[in-house]
Amino acid sequence: MLPADSARSVLVGRVWDPETGGPRVVTVRGDQLPDLTDEFSAVAELLEHAAPGGAVARAAAPVRWSLGDVAASSAGADPNVPRLLAPSDLQVIKACGITFTESLIERVIEERCRGDFTRASAVRGLVMDALGGSIAVAPGSPEALRVIEVLTAQGMWSQYLEVGLGPYPEVFTKAPRPVVRRPRQRHRHPVLLRMEQS
Repeated sequence: MLPADSARSVLVGRVWDPETGGPRVVTVRGDQLPDLTDEFSAVAELLEHAAPGGAVARAAAPVRWSLGDVAASSAGADPNVPRLLAPSDLQVIKACGITFTESLIERVIEERCRGDFTRASAVRGLVMDALGGSIAVAPGSPEALRVIEVLTAQGMWSQYLEVGLGPYPEVFTKAPRPVVRRPRQRHRHPVLLRMEQS
């Protein structure tokens, strides 16, 4: 469960505590899970600290659980025992990416046809003509920017054109998705965050 270098890592996570009826911020020290919640009420608060790894390493947190016990109970369905939760709580997590050209074409077609599959072939032809008959267009290249210009002139502008062919990747928010109530089995994603020690 732990990374190979866990002995020299600072690991934090969250545990559902049935005794307090809420999530607790924890760190891993050997097979023990000290409770950091008195010092950091949320993982987001900890991550905003100037030196989070050092703060965790120096924290005089009471040991509340055994990692082995909590890991074992996390695999079961008993809501009355401590279990691991996803580590993210209130912090915003951003992700970046691009939309691949093949996917981009189908999304532009879908937007343009508004669900009318009988128009898809004609719109696909317009898009492929704008791409010069090939989907091998490098995002951000002069050719890709020309495709955006041509399709926009034809009334087919889409955010997918900018993401798939433009010079910049898409940046989107993946969280926060706070878990502040009793977890349901289908929402369990036990994970630990690794931090650099300062």
